[in-house]
Amino acid sequence: MTARVGYRRIYESATPQDGKRVLVDRLWPRGVSKEKAGLDAWLRDVAPSADLRRWYHHDPRRYDEFRRRYFAELEDSDHEAALERLRDLAARAKVTLLTATKDVDHSEAAALAEWLDGS
Repeated sequence: MTARVGYRRIYESATPQDGKRVLVDRLWPRGVSKEKAGLDAWLRDVAPSADLRRWYHHDPRRYDEFRRRYFAELEDSDHEAALERLRDLAARAKVTLLTATKDVDHSEAAALAEWLDGS
């Protein structure tokens, strides 16, 4: 599958180029109303586990190891249904993965976009 997947912060304004907007954080972002978010889906089950998130703590020096651990988690059956939905969306249209993380290039959204493009 050649996924058309991008990623960005949910706090940025929606654009037509976003295609389907999918929040991939486990927790709802602060200060964002559901109406303003303009989401097509909230797939919290593709987010990293709470333990992995706490370990990573958004430290860019740990990003490579975070990616490795997150990719291993994505193979778990707990993520299967959400990943199937995400793959289905990406097969039909451009998808933008959204996160509240400040450093979006070192986020689960960036890692997930990479994983989807490689699967």
